[in-house]
Amino acid sequence: MSDKSKRFPLPLSAVVDPAARKEQPKVLVRPQTATQNAARHVEGQARKPGLAPRHSPQNGANGQQLVQAGALKITPVPDRQAPMVSDAVRHAMVARVANQGVRDEKVLHAMRVVPRHLFVEPGLSSQAYVDASLPIGFHQTISQPYIVARMIEVMRANANGGVLKSVLEIGTGCGYQAAVLSQVADEVYSIERIKPLHELAKSNLRPLRIANIRLHYGDGMLGLPQAAPFDGIILAAAGMEVPQSLLEQMTIGGRLVAPVGARHQVLQLVERVGKYEWTSQTLEDCHFVPLRAGTV
Repeated sequence: MSDKSKRFPLPLSAVVDPAARKEQPKVLVRPQTATQNAARHVEGQARKPGLAPRHSPQNGANGQQLVQAGALKITPVPDRQAPMVSDAVRHAMVARVANQGVRDEKVLHAMRVVPRHLFVEPGLSSQAYVDASLPIGFHQTISQPYIVARMIEVMRANANGGVLKSVLEIGTGCGYQAAVLSQVADEVYSIERIKPLHELAKSNLRPLRIANIRLHYGDGMLGLPQAAPFDGIILAAAGMEVPQSLLEQMTIGGRLVAPVGARHQVLQLVERVGKYEWTSQTLEDCHFVPLRAGTV
């Protein structure tokens, strides 16, 4: 759509206008089959030179890792004794994300710090660092690493030099993206509409002792007006349009990144440029679970 400021919410037709889509090449983001060549793909990457060893100086005597990220610390529980969950494998995953075009070093560092395998079922931990979405129950998924990094990178590329005092995530899921966001924002608010997933995220995040995440159970389409405005908003589910309530909870100069569409979905960047003005840009194709109202 045009660069001219428009009122929102956006109709789907404005987002997927064929003329606008021809202006830039599309990168189709498809979840890989998690089990496909996992051992060859991930373990081979982990053996490349230059990757951090599992037993680095940051590791304590009991196997726990204390990682300093700015003013924040993450203290993961010891790595599960399962194949392909070492620091080297996580670094290999981040290297692949960088090769796919993510350049924001602060985002890449956050991806290195957060142990993704602690957010999936133990039976899937050996697949945690394949670039794929994985099931977390209730017909929901943990997003693939590339799309997590891509959305956060886009949100950070604001006019304020990437400073994010407060961000809102719609769709906590298992808590992984909130943990990554905690490394690039001062305060992270995350809403989940499915009660068991809200409890799962709390359980997953508790051992990491991340102090700047606030989890809420509620309808994400309503946002969190009591904590607004937000410098950045990320949606982890795709609706037919961006809810007006979320647009109104953005700071002027803030950025919202969301998948929009039904069968064909596109990643959408919305910037608030005035009290009643927003601009929009289509980034690339993507695939997410549907955005729903209410709580369950």
